[in-house]
Amino acid sequence: MWQIIFFLILLTNIGFVDLAFAQQPEQSTPASEVHGSDFDQDFDDDFMEEDSAQLISDPFEKLNRGVFWFNDKVYFYLFKPAARAYRIVPRPARTSVSNFFSNLSSPVRIVNSTLQFKFADAGRETTRFFVNSIIGLGGLVDAADRWGEIPKKDEDFGQTLGFYHVGQGPYLILPFLGPSSLRDAGGLVADSFFDPLTIHLSRNWNFLERMELRAGLAVNFLSLDDDSYEKIKRDSLDPYLFMRAGYAQYRVAKVAK
Repeated sequence: MWQIIFFLILLTNIGFVDLAFAQQPEQSTPASEVHGSDFDQDFDDDFMEEDSAQLISDPFEKLNRGVFWFNDKVYFYLFKPAARAYRIVPRPARTSVSNFFSNLSSPVRIVNSTLQFKFADAGRETTRFFVNSIIGLGGLVDAADRWGEIPKKDEDFGQTLGFYHVGQGPYLILPFLGPSSLRDAGGLVADSFFDPLTIHLSRNWNFLERMELRAGLAVNFLSLDDDSYEKIKRDSLDPYLFMRAGYAQYRVAKVAK
């Protein structure tokens, strides 16, 4: 039974990490660069609908809305309660876990930076990896950012495809996985080939063990969130439109960096 629960938690978290648009734990609100202050206003959903429609097509809106509703229920009834309960673990310890696995995924950022000819970013990510692995106790401390002032530069294969002018394609809400696009969904698969954790788990762990570990990481990540999704639900008349616009704008901005 616990394996099933962990599996659902894992899948849901992946989606709501994207939903918050990839924010950093502790310093920001998970999942995008959308901070709490951005939610302190009422959103004009007609504007959001028109604005997002210019950035990403949504031919599957009816289906997407159904999946959005499903993900919403799983989030509130299963995923978020688990993350809140996990907050009994001291925040510094949870942050260290997040730092460790972020450092472990450095090859994904290095490879994608290189593929985009961002050699300076690739060099900085390589430096970050060695500094954090050695001085940061295996990545438990983000020493490169804290003491070396070398911040992390997120890069993924979806951004790489965007760099080569591949459009986002249709907007997708994936069951449990949340907001995405045809391009970015394919990018997730490509990134898995450069992710040491994914490679190690696929070779050495059985399915349930992999899901349990991933679920634990998922709960750890969301436990550091500042209730981003709740703020979206509270302040927007139509959270679906807000999420679509926010995701499209976020991804365009990430490709442009």
